[in-house]
Amino acid sequence: MKIHLSLLALPAVLMAGACNDEPEVIDRQPQDDLGAQLNNAAAIELPPMVAKSETYRCKDNSLIFVDFMSDNKTANLRVEKKDGTPIILKAEEEGQPFTAEGGYSLDGSGAVVSATLPGKGTLSCKS
Repeated sequence: MKIHLSLLALPAVLMAGACNDEPEVIDRQPQDDLGAQLNNAAAIELPPMVAKSETYRCKDNSLIFVDFMSDNKTANLRVEKKDGTPIILKAEEEGQPFTAEGGYSLDGSGAVVSATLPGKGTLSCKS
């Protein structure tokens, strides 16, 4: 009797399983709610890299440390130690003097630069 009942149940199970023709999809990835927003987001512009670091000795025998960035429009100026807090100088166009609030200015990027520092005026500095 047990064999006959299982044979009767088999066609019922096969018919119920044949109702859905679509395959079962198993997705083990978590649902990404921000995926579409991230795909449509604008490109991010990375900050410029340090292209060249120079140490300059000025006419008053002081040292300034300058990191020239790869965009040729930004420079980091440090007036204390090489690891001091940088003052970020920016130029409007390539080749223009670098300036920052507070009276800081740097003109040039080669072996000789002209630096304007608050309390010191304009100094000629050589690397």
